[in-house]
Amino acid sequence: MSLPSSDFPKCRIVVDAMGGDFAPHHEVIGALSAFSENKSFHLILVGDDEKIKAIAKENNLSLDGVELIHSEEIITMNDSPTSALKTKQKSSLVIGAKLVASGGADAFVSTGNTGAVAAAGTLLIGRLAGVERPTIGTYIPNMTGITTVFDVGAFVDSKPQHMLGYAQLANVYVKEMFGIEKPMVGLLSVGEENEKGNKLTKETFELLKSSKLNFFGNIEGRDILTGKVNIVICDGFVGNILLKFGESFLKILKPMLKKTADANFFDKVKIAISRNAIRKSFKVFDPNEYGGIPLLGVKAITIIGHGSSTVYGIKNMVLKAKEMYDKKLIAKLAKEMNKEN
Repeated sequence: MSLPSSDFPKCRIVVDAMGGDFAPHHEVIGALSAFSENKSFHLILVGDDEKIKAIAKENNLSLDGVELIHSEEIITMNDSPTSALKTKQKSSLVIGAKLVASGGADAFVSTGNTGAVAAAGTLLIGRLAGVERPTIGTYIPNMTGITTVFDVGAFVDSKPQHMLGYAQLANVYVKEMFGIEKPMVGLLSVGEENEKGNKLTKETFELLKSSKLNFFGNIEGRDILTGKVNIVICDGFVGNILLKFGESFLKILKPMLKKTADANFFDKVKIAISRNAIRKSFKVFDPNEYGGIPLLGVKAITIIGHGSSTVYGIKNMVLKAKEMYDKKLIAKLAKEMNKEN
């Protein structure tokens, strides 16, 4: 049984060990790798404890100082998010989220069903005061650094006031995590002109314009990769399409390069010579580099990883949770949303 927050001096990070496509192997090895690198937090693994122990043993990883909580059920990628929270009370996802909600842990990390993790964050962990809708963000490399995009699918239907909330949450996140004092915020639309867009974007534009945010105005899809703004705001429907398109683009780029190289000897030589540069370019687009995506607007640190996350990716998710804890992100988000609303 985890100790209450007042009795525990370390950050306590819960990892849903059964959530991803390669669970529990990647989750266990990744989380234990993070713990072996940085023991300044308390690690809690929720999952099939016998499988967790076997994986640790097979990979010569120590479980000393690691808390194990057994779970009997798994919420799959095909489960309905809200229904699964009710019907699979013994799942690793529900047990982990409830532990955080009760104050038994400070952060929740999962590579499980994104909708279920978002629902668990919203319904079990709970929203911060002043937050109508939590938001999920992602990272897109640009010419000078990173562009963050909110929302990418926490909710597919949004109202203008929800979009303003996404921007307020994202503003605090980017300021604290990237060290940008006044992040530039752009609204994704079909043109830069103020009057461009649909009813949702036009009304959102007016709210953002009258807010205290450093609002650039409308941006187009082509501006995301240029670094024109630090934060891109869109509704979850558009954002999720953007996210999935980006993932598919990277998947086809490597086979296309190989096809080009195989078709011509001289092209193959050129690509071979440029291999290191190409590898570095691909690396910045790899989601495993960024430690998952944050669910902002809930009462505790919640990080969602891709179902196919690698061991390295999960390690980075755990370390990102620790970084967010060290920077007191939740307290700063709560303060800002209370002030704004």
